[in-house]
Amino acid sequence: MQLKIMPAKKHLSAGSVPLILFLCQMIRALEVPLDPKLLEDLVQPPTITQQSPKDYIIDPRENIVIQCEAKGKPPPSFSWTRNGTHFDIDKDPLVTMKPGSGTLIINIMSEGKAETYEGVYQCTARNERGAAISNNIVVRPSRSPLWTKEKLEPITLRNGQSLVLPCRPPVGLPPAIIFWMDNSFQRLPQSERVSQGLNGDLYFSNVLPEDTREDYICYARFNHTQTIQQKQPISLKVISAKSSKERPPTFLTPEGNASHKEELRGNVLSLECIAEGLPTPIIYWIKEDGTLPINRTFYRNFKKTLQIIHVSEEDSGNYQCIAKNALGAIHHTISVTIKAAPFWIMAPQNLVLSPGEDGTLICRANGNPKPRIDWLTNGVPIEIASDDPSRKIDGDTIIFSNVQERSSAVYQCNASNEYGYLLANAFVNVLAEPPRILTSANTLYQVIANRPALLDCAFFGSPLPTIEWFKGTKGSALHEDIYVLHENGTLEIPVAQKDSTGTYTCVARNKLGMAKNEVHLEIKDPTRIIKQPENAVVQRGSQVSFECKVKHDHSLIPSVLWLKDDGELPSDERFSVDKDHLVVTDVNDDDGGTYTCVANTTLDSVSASAELKVVAPPPTPAPVYDVPNPPFDLELTNQLDKSVQLTWTPGDDNNSPITTFIIEYEDAMHEAGLWHHQAEVSGTQTTAQLKLSPYVNYSFRVMAENSIGRSSPSEASEQYLTKAAEPDQNPMAVEGLGTEPDNLVITWKPLNGFESNGPGLQYKVSWRQKDGDDEWTSVVVANVSKYIVSGTPTFVPYLIKVQALNDVGFAPEPAVAMGHSGEDLPMVAPGNVRVSVVNSTLAEVHWDPVPLKSIRGHLQGYRIYYWKAQSSSKRSRRHIEKKILTFQGTKTHGMLPGLEPYSHYSLNVRVVNGKGEGPASPDRGFHTPEGVPSAPSSLKITNPTLDSLTLEWNPPSHPNGILTEYTLKYQPINSTHELGPLVDLKIPANKTRWILKNLNFSTRYKFYFYAQTSAGSGSQITEEAITTVDEAMASRQVDIATQGWFIGLMCAVALLILILLIVCFIRRNKGGKYPVKEKEDAHADPEIQPMKEDDGTFGEYSDAEDHKPLKKGSRTPSDRTVKKEDSDDSLVDYGEGVNGQFNEDGSFIGQYSGKKEKEPAEGNESSEAPSPVNAMNSFV
Repeated sequence: MQLKIMPAKKHLSAGSVPLILFLCQMIRALEVPLDPKLLEDLVQPPTITQQSPKDYIIDPRENIVIQCEAKGKPPPSFSWTRNGTHFDIDKDPLVTMKPGSGTLIINIMSEGKAETYEGVYQCTARNERGAAISNNIVVRPSRSPLWTKEKLEPITLRNGQSLVLPCRPPVGLPPAIIFWMDNSFQRLPQSERVSQGLNGDLYFSNVLPEDTREDYICYARFNHTQTIQQKQPISLKVISAKSSKERPPTFLTPEGNASHKEELRGNVLSLECIAEGLPTPIIYWIKEDGTLPINRTFYRNFKKTLQIIHVSEEDSGNYQCIAKNALGAIHHTISVTIKAAPFWIMAPQNLVLSPGEDGTLICRANGNPKPRIDWLTNGVPIEIASDDPSRKIDGDTIIFSNVQERSSAVYQCNASNEYGYLLANAFVNVLAEPPRILTSANTLYQVIANRPALLDCAFFGSPLPTIEWFKGTKGSALHEDIYVLHENGTLEIPVAQKDSTGTYTCVARNKLGMAKNEVHLEIKDPTRIIKQPENAVVQRGSQVSFECKVKHDHSLIPSVLWLKDDGELPSDERFSVDKDHLVVTDVNDDDGGTYTCVANTTLDSVSASAELKVVAPPPTPAPVYDVPNPPFDLELTNQLDKSVQLTWTPGDDNNSPITTFIIEYEDAMHEAGLWHHQAEVSGTQTTAQLKLSPYVNYSFRVMAENSIGRSSPSEASEQYLTKAAEPDQNPMAVEGLGTEPDNLVITWKPLNGFESNGPGLQYKVSWRQKDGDDEWTSVVVANVSKYIVSGTPTFVPYLIKVQALNDVGFAPEPAVAMGHSGEDLPMVAPGNVRVSVVNSTLAEVHWDPVPLKSIRGHLQGYRIYYWKAQSSSKRSRRHIEKKILTFQGTKTHGMLPGLEPYSHYSLNVRVVNGKGEGPASPDRGFHTPEGVPSAPSSLKITNPTLDSLTLEWNPPSHPNGILTEYTLKYQPINSTHELGPLVDLKIPANKTRWILKNLNFSTRYKFYFYAQTSAGSGSQITEEAITTVDEAMASRQVDIATQGWFIGLMCAVALLILILLIVCFIRRNKGGKYPVKEKEDAHADPEIQPMKEDDGTFGEYSDAEDHKPLKKGSRTPSDRTVKKEDSDDSLVDYGEGVNGQFNEDGSFIGQYSGKKEKEPAEGNESSEAPSPVNAMNSFV
């Protein structure tokens, strides 16, 4: 029996005919029910159930599948046309038809091309009752062509100009999706100023310097083939201008003042306006003589695109976009026309008739322009189809009269205009079938009393059967004075009562036979709320309770749900629901509202509501909030071995409700004076059942806590001594570790007095070898934390356990821990030690591991001792320094860094355990290859003469190999710190002294000196020295400088210079020029002009570090003198006297205060003032 439950809220009156449920069934157009058993027996024309889309774009990389599925009785056969002619699939080995259907599978993956099968396909499904056809399926392969090669010139614009970067993607199928990215595949940022248009171009209302980049790349994504094509990058450079001229908006797209747009009904209308200007324009949209539809209008691309979805004819009209900035506004009008491909008003429906009946097929469609209606029968235009006297065509309607079985056929209605077509198949099936009842037999219906009852009797027959209902086994037919008989066979009892319970029989009859079916009806008592919640007005912070008592039919199970304001109750612990009540504690203002009790069963639902109003409490004096007063009157009751009940009286809560009571205890026997946390209970409790431990002398105290804080402790309760008991736990942290090769030290964390549970606490210590068959050895020790087992084998694993006991008994069986007896030094050295030299400072050592048994402990790793071999003489003078490297764990190789090149090393390897090191392996020696040497230990320059210097040095302290030679490089330094040409000299390695000849007299030289081995050059050492001066010339200069006439001449020159400076100063203040420099340039003595070695000009002297590249300098003129005895670091050594003056930045102060920079033609080019000697040389 099948159970059917009637809907709880369906109220149908006797006059509600026809029903809007599943009750309607046209007399003259039978609908064949979709009952599988029925369909198995009925003959039916073909119906297309599945087909490929009209515009079918395929992936050329995959097999082509053109779908065509149909049903019918008998099962239909399938055929295809291609481009209007028959498509013989048997002649093409690549084409197969799916068994049991008309779906074509074209295997182009093995061979063949998709383009070969491009065309218009149509499927026909045919059986003895007619033929149905599919849509025209246009098959086209998708295309994702490459961009044509083009050379894109870089674009250069000034700040503020407008720009359009064209995309112009290749034409693909379907059209590509366009987006702009950079080389890193990051989308380029877009804004009101920069955005992508519908055509894919990138529009700049005005450019900014930050727009400069070389990788504006347009990408086209072809989704059908999952490919992305890339345009050549576009380079844009924006030149920053001091000020860009502002300008009003102009449209970049569309052009002109007006344009036209045509869109099809149901599509998305997209209108676009992009403007340029400075500042960036803002876009607004309006519809002339109308408003934009609110729920269908969307703005995209920073309001530059207006989109209206699901457009219809009413969306036609003029749309205006307005571009506006601070300098003005422009507008563009877009005239929109909505056309429509055909759409159904009434598509033809399948028609099932019995012989001799009449019927109609109606095909109504609309569109813009209005579509043309064409009829076909079995896929053939009806004009050329065979004649049928039972049908008559009247435009969009076919009228059938007095049909016979030969009238069965499939009719096609084709509605078309220039924008598309609609094709619908509808069959006319003429059947002669006796009645059948499709409702399951003995279905049980359950209905609430006084509600409508609907008893189903789904049926089928041709001609259409008549339906009668009977109650009981011998009852008479039910009539419409009390019941409602619906055309689909359903019996409605408008108001079901208890006496409506019973068995009902449905009988279907036509001229070919009769069928009947029984169903059963039960009437249940309604669910009622006999005690409803009542409205309540409560004060804030108080409690409220709503009651809801429910009465229901004894055979139904109810559920009660509470709602607040028609929603779920707040997820708050203040709301609690029991069987009949809803309780809300600590009510606040948000709790006000409507509370509804809903009682549900499987058949009905009832509810009742009440209002809760929250009011403020009456005004009271301002309360004083504080922590609670301590509880008092502590009392111990129900005293048992392991529990006791503590009762107390709360103190005043001081206007803040007590939320928690904290209970603490003191153990006067073991820890007198220390209070420990025992328990916490709710602030509404004044009694607590406390769990106790054995052999503890308890005292208790209580503290109260509210939102302000915690009270002081109460007075202590009376003491309560619990009985002793065996320990209920064993010591923790049990370990076994030997300190000597023949012992095992067992340690543990002892129990405290509270955990002992009784007097006489001791420990039973047990041990045995892990891998042996020995029995446990045990010993009982006092309350200590360690026991030493002597005479054990070296480093053997042991199983250990420690059990607590007292005078009452033993603790539970303890857990077993594992330890080891003591370690001893390893017995064996690592073997097969090998050394591989990596480079002059690094070597790699390998060794074989020692046997585990010989380690006699926990393996810590391996340790390498290595040292540099010393000669016999050095070894006698100092102790050999050995270096150590340790490698953790089981590693059998390691690297030795920091070795000295060209040295002999020795090493050995030892294994290490927790006790220490084992014996060393035999020493293994190795040599490191040569490296570059260190700098020479010293460099001294002695015995200066007019044209020679003597160099003495000591070899490098670390030659790191065999020295092959020394390299000496030197260059002169002139008076302006400029360096001359660099001379490179090779010196044999066995020399420590060298005389350098053919030097210039009275000249400073800089020397760079380093040693070399076969591995390369080492670090250099630098030094400077000066050749001596010509004594005869120096003597002549000194004699002239002491002559009186020379001194007078110098004074006259100084006075003349002073007068010239004064006159120059006066002329300058008056705005004139005094060409002192030009005159001096014209009369300067050529002999005192500094000369460069090649072209008579000065080079440069670099004060960079010695190892940097050297710049070409000049020799000191022959009339300059150098004081040999001065410091090397003195600036005097680079000049000709000691009276030169320098600014703070080191620049030379010349004779004229107006001088700004050095002039090569002036006589004071050096970094000091002219001496009398130089002056004399100038006039000789």
